[in-house]
Amino acid sequence: MDAPLAIAAAPEPPGLTSAEAARRLAADGPNAAAENPPPSLPRRLAGHLWAPVPWMLEAAILLQLLLGAYAEAAVIAGLLLLNVVVAVVQEGRADAALAAMRTRLAPTARVRRDGAWRELPAREAVAGDAVHLGLGGQVPADLRLVSGHVLLDASAVTGEALPVEAGPGATAPAGAFVRGGEAVGEVTATGARTAFGRAAELVRAAHAESGQARAVMRMVRDLTVANGAIVVAMLAWGHHAGLAGDVLLGLALTALLASVPVGLPAMFTLAAALSAKRLGGGGVLLTRLAAVDEAAAMTLLLSDKTGTLTRSELRVEALRPLGGADEGALLEAALLASASDGAGDALEEAIRAAAPAPLRAGAAGVARVEWHPFDPATKLSEAVGGTPLRRAVKGAFAAVAARTVPEPDAAAALAALEGAGLRVLAVAAGPATGPLRLLGLIGLGDPPREDAAPLVAGLAALGVRTVMVTGDAPGTAAAVAHAVGIAGPVRAGVPEDVGANDAAGAFAGVLPADKWRLVKAMQGRGLTVGMCGDGANDAAALRQANLGIAVSTATDVAKAAAGAVLTRPGLAGVLAAVREGRAAHRRVLAYALNSLVKKAETVPLLALGLALTGAPVLTPLAMVLLLVAGDTLTLALAADPARPGPSPERWQGGALIRGALALAALKLLFTLGGLLLGRAVFGLDAAGTVSLAFLLLAFGGQAAVHALRGGAAPVWHAGPPGAWLVAAGAVDVAIAVALVWTGTGLAMLPPALIAAAAAWSALCFIALTLTKTPLLRTCGLDAAVSAPLRAASLPDHP
Repeated sequence: MDAPLAIAAAPEPPGLTSAEAARRLAADGPNAAAENPPPSLPRRLAGHLWAPVPWMLEAAILLQLLLGAYAEAAVIAGLLLLNVVVAVVQEGRADAALAAMRTRLAPTARVRRDGAWRELPAREAVAGDAVHLGLGGQVPADLRLVSGHVLLDASAVTGEALPVEAGPGATAPAGAFVRGGEAVGEVTATGARTAFGRAAELVRAAHAESGQARAVMRMVRDLTVANGAIVVAMLAWGHHAGLAGDVLLGLALTALLASVPVGLPAMFTLAAALSAKRLGGGGVLLTRLAAVDEAAAMTLLLSDKTGTLTRSELRVEALRPLGGADEGALLEAALLASASDGAGDALEEAIRAAAPAPLRAGAAGVARVEWHPFDPATKLSEAVGGTPLRRAVKGAFAAVAARTVPEPDAAAALAALEGAGLRVLAVAAGPATGPLRLLGLIGLGDPPREDAAPLVAGLAALGVRTVMVTGDAPGTAAAVAHAVGIAGPVRAGVPEDVGANDAAGAFAGVLPADKWRLVKAMQGRGLTVGMCGDGANDAAALRQANLGIAVSTATDVAKAAAGAVLTRPGLAGVLAAVREGRAAHRRVLAYALNSLVKKAETVPLLALGLALTGAPVLTPLAMVLLLVAGDTLTLALAADPARPGPSPERWQGGALIRGALALAALKLLFTLGGLLLGRAVFGLDAAGTVSLAFLLLAFGGQAAVHALRGGAAPVWHAGPPGAWLVAAGAVDVAIAVALVWTGTGLAMLPPALIAAAAAWSALCFIALTLTKTPLLRTCGLDAAVSAPLRAASLPDHP
């Protein structure tokens, strides 16, 4: 008959009175991890209105109002609000998902108050409280165990893969789970003072600036400086030529509108939102939209081991029979010394799963006259049963070996198994009342996920290096790294001088702060770092990383800290995020290049047109119409087909500006030439010149959109344009033609001139198509733009 496990009696701490607990709670605060409150809606709106592109639009609105152009001011305000609304709505959706996954400490705790045990909210636990830990419970605060023994699973806190035994004097960290036994402990730290809380504080402090945001700032800054110099020179020339003040003010306003990449912020947000929607359908939830761009730029993935690269479950990896026994005898004895009803711990479940079906069936039918479940104090489980009666013992090697006849080969077998990173159980058997013989050793490990090796190989093919970071021992880390295909030596801890060129394939025995420090060190050396994890011990690193990825089985704190959460089992979502991020980058890059070419062309056109004709060739109204019909409709590039590149995509603002200036110079020659030719042939007046300039810029914009798809690669490498882009282009052209055909807001142009402008723009398309590749490569944009499209083996990614 099964005998219950007896916990050795030990003095229990008296606990606190309710009055004393209330005093300590008021002094120390609740036992809960602090959280950063989300910004209010007004603060979000203000944040999107306080940035370089909004500043330029806001300045344009003020100038329009000063000139009395209220309709134009309203249109610009509408464009500004469109950018803000798109950003706020998408961020709101991401924050709603994040709020649903906010971390909390254990919801309740069994605490001794006023001499009696009570169930209280865990946030009310204070230092000095006596806390009872039972099977299946969660440790509510950092404890020092006073009595009893427990098997603690702290994998979500420390990263240790396997449960550890803890008895009087040992510490139990907040957030750990009790997998066996029971104990009483005294609270030593609560809230932010616990190891769990300190990790949460690291999460609050961790922050990585978006590379996309930096790129936008640089591009807008460079464009503004270049165009600003031209505007100053143009206004100085106009003043010297005696132009009226309202004409000069109109020129300044037109130049300002021409310089604003009005759709660029909306394009970043829209492209990311569409990618987030695609990824969401594939089991990847993005908690912030900037994660799309960071996935494209990622060069290094730091990955936790337990629960991420491994299954976070025990499995028998090796059987080492000793003393002439065979594997059948070893497993038979191990089953006898395991719970007969299948309700044992993870170790016993792993042994049961490894045994052949006949052995399991035979063990289930054995009558046991004595049964002692695993006791963390003795580190053994023991049973007597069968016919004839025999005794079987399993547990820690030292505890079992102390009860058996010495076996000469045991030490070498133990060293080999431990060297492979396995947890070792010893099994012995013998007569019910006679001496026990060591039958052998069972090596258990946390097996790698089936998709871990394909993930490592797939990332390597995309130019992303994978490094494992774990709290486990170096031997265990080395075994798992080898199994999943991670090359390089295993380092114990994180060196202070760790560098981006460190050849380590894994860092073992690291603490949560070490993971965070490693991410920061790699970022400081120019790498775009991804972090994949599942536990509270990973949270700070997940938050600090450019792209934090929490797996589907991750704790709430890990999910809340990550930029992407895998909602389906497996790691395929990591590769999907990288590919989709790179495809989105290509779409935004195409839009940015088009936008910069237009902005770099228009302001010089204003200056040269003024110098050659003596009058403005564009008005503020014409410029507003170009912004609405051109920049806004070109946002359809966000849905254009694109191929993910085989290497990390990073924003190269300088090369992009240089390439845009070179292409803008070519396009300017066509626009200015067409304008002068049209004036001469058709005898246009000042109003007609404005209409023709508007038409040439509208047609030329569409020529640039289609010629520059695919960046530096030939246009035919980009494949056919998407249906949305074709439709948006048709609407843009139709609006432009309708305005000058009917004379709505602009001077009317004859059909022959409209047709000639279209033909002239077709020649511009051909010129851009033939010259863009050498021009962009000369400007240094080849690696960022052209190389991915030359990889014909990559499938199209719509």
